[in-house]
Amino acid sequence: MPVLNRIADFADQMTEWRRHLHQHPELGFDCGQTAAFVAARLREFGVDEIHEGIGRTGIVAIIRGQGEGPTIGLRADMDALPMTETTGLPWASTVAGRMHACGHDGHTTMVLGAAKYLAETRNFAGRVALIFQPAEENGGGGDAMVQDGMMDRFAIERVFAMHNNPGQQTGSFQTTPGPIMAAVDTFEIDVQGRGGHGAMPHLTADPIVAAVAVVSAIQTISSRNHHTADDLALSVTQIHTGSADNIVPDTAYICGTVRTFAPHVRDMVRRRMTQICDGQAQAYDVEIRLNYQEGYPATVNDAEQTAFAVRVAKEIAGPANVDPDAGREMGAEDFSYMLNARPGCYLFLGQGDGAGVHHPAYDFNDAISPVGASFFARLVERAQPAQP
Repeated sequence: MPVLNRIADFADQMTEWRRHLHQHPELGFDCGQTAAFVAARLREFGVDEIHEGIGRTGIVAIIRGQGEGPTIGLRADMDALPMTETTGLPWASTVAGRMHACGHDGHTTMVLGAAKYLAETRNFAGRVALIFQPAEENGGGGDAMVQDGMMDRFAIERVFAMHNNPGQQTGSFQTTPGPIMAAVDTFEIDVQGRGGHGAMPHLTADPIVAAVAVVSAIQTISSRNHHTADDLALSVTQIHTGSADNIVPDTAYICGTVRTFAPHVRDMVRRRMTQICDGQAQAYDVEIRLNYQEGYPATVNDAEQTAFAVRVAKEIAGPANVDPDAGREMGAEDFSYMLNARPGCYLFLGQGDGAGVHHPAYDFNDAISPVGASFFARLVERAQPAQP
């Protein structure tokens, strides 16, 4: 795994940063302690500007290069997940019910490593904006930072981000032009019936029968209402109702997730779910309320910026370790908001075998931190070369 020599020199220090962050996870927008740690490191590096409180607890730091030029953005996410860690590692989470189970501690470390190198060398023109965002997992911290005017305020012209990927060869890169991750929506369905004794169902309006019918009908959206060439994942993930074997309950609750890429597919799903709920309410003489919430939009890579990122990745990892057309997946990512605001690219960096993300046994592979930092640093130098 080729890395820049200077970044290799402080690889052990990066491991210390990452493991400190891993021990002190924070959730959502409540990333004040993490942001303070990041800001302290940035001051040590001698960056030129540190702007805190963007998107509530986000940070944008500026490093000026040699002479005039554009501004390129490098983004890291800082938040953890509400999970209990089971790794038993010396640097395991010290906060009950919270852990860095998605590697955001590693993402923050990689951008910090690039920041240390770039602040020392400044072998680029223009500026680099280091973006540390809260609430990627839930809350849309990326959107909050964009809505705070980050892109215009700092004149960011293009933006890049990266995510670790368990199961992918250590130190290898994957990306794809165009859509790379899906839009994510959530639906909740409340069924209001009329309960009663299980021995006298004719006196009830059974919400269980209605809920089962709704779930069955929803499954036909994927199989009968959308074109098979359009990606769609629609999953019912919860059904809650009832309390005893001889009671017909009053209510039932259903919820789930919808993943799409194309706006017309997203609109179709919402329309059909509304029709199904209205129709089944009438068929089973119950009230059904659908709450359909649109979440993160699809993450769409700019083709030109993706080709550029691939060239840099090949320089760092070697051509054989870069897949430039890895295809798209149904996971979601709120870097999508930044890519909606500016062209850029989202990549995956392989971290080898081990537990997958969002698993209680997951841990970030510290060996890839220098690789990610080298990629980000070289990306800046190649995007905005210093004038001789």
